[in-house]
Amino acid sequence: MQDTIRTKDIPTQVKDPDLVTRRRHQIADAAVQLFIEKGFHKTTTRQIARAAGSSIGSLYEYFTSKEDILYMVCESIHAEVERGVTAAMSRAAGGGDALAGVIREYFTVCHQMSDFILLIYQESQSLPAQWQNRVLENELRITGLFVEVLARIAASGELPGIQEKHIELAAHNIVVLGHMWTFRRWYLARHYSLDDYIAHQTQFILNMCDKE
Repeated sequence: MQDTIRTKDIPTQVKDPDLVTRRRHQIADAAVQLFIEKGFHKTTTRQIARAAGSSIGSLYEYFTSKEDILYMVCESIHAEVERGVTAAMSRAAGGGDALAGVIREYFTVCHQMSDFILLIYQESQSLPAQWQNRVLENELRITGLFVEVLARIAASGELPGIQEKHIELAAHNIVVLGHMWTFRRWYLARHYSLDDYIAHQTQFILNMCDKE
């Protein structure tokens, strides 16, 4: 897991910022596997510390609670998804092909990070309200990337069927459809390859944008 977006609000007793970043990532990487395997509530901070090769006392120098660790895990997952979409946007040329490329990258990232995305949906309700709001903000920021792509295409006239009034709805649909592959892959994979799923859902989005 890579650098997170916002973790400075998590208190720490350690003054060296580089050490804080490094140790927090080690702890979060250990924690996320335990959360996936055992669930958030059945995982103890002692188990996390042991998996991270740390003492329980050292863990609490970097995090004040297990909820803080879960929040950092959620931040890291969203950051990874956002990086994939942003990279695809930077490579995109224009028109329907550009949209298809960004959707493909996003769905592929969702496929690769299925367990992590499921973790956010299953466990983020355990976070304090402040952190839950941050998780929702991250979701909206990722949705905003698709709004940006769709608006850019609509403004260029390269894909005339995209109606401005449908752009935000289409962006939310893209995000949800990527997650649907994660949630329903146990069934969908029996009938569609990932490539087929991406192709069908991309066409669905384009058709929806074309509605008057």
